[in-house]
Amino acid sequence: MARHEIRLSGSGGQGMITAGIILAMAASLYDGKKSIQSQSYGPEARGGASKAEVIIDDIDINYPKVIAPDILVALTQEAVDKYSKDLKNGGVLIVDDMLVRKLPEGNFTVYKLPIIKTAAERVGKAMVANIVMLSALNTICHLVDSDSLNTAVLSSVPKGTENLNKKALEIGALLVSETTLK
Repeated sequence: MARHEIRLSGSGGQGMITAGIILAMAASLYDGKKSIQSQSYGPEARGGASKAEVIIDDIDINYPKVIAPDILVALTQEAVDKYSKDLKNGGVLIVDDMLVRKLPEGNFTVYKLPIIKTAAERVGKAMVANIVMLSALNTICHLVDSDSLNTAVLSSVPKGTENLNKKALEIGALLVSETTLK
């Protein structure tokens, strides 16, 4: 496996920080890889731009910050505008197709997915959009074993929400195949 630098971005309250923590946990605790996670969010926390960064590698990670992400997830227009400038040539950009209308210029593969709408309508709760996104991201980029991601999600979510999050994982993976086959 090559090194992966991932930036998950959106607005405060969308769960990008939690998603970054879960992804790093899946990589290091359940897949046996090296990972590191960092986060930042605007002073307003809920509603302002937020990002979580995760680095996954097979070897030790000497610098804990993402320099130029291979993968950027942006759930809002503000996030894509603010965090896409250093996306690597040939990288992957995953956006929510409802909230991101203007895509940045660049040589990268773009996946426009109805992440938030899917969480609300097919899973039943918009609050699990971060889990739908994680599953879609992992389906596209194969960062960790799907069982490792499932275990990390289910060990991280509040008690009583396991079935809801299992459904979010399933729907997120389905979303990729349904969207890319159109």
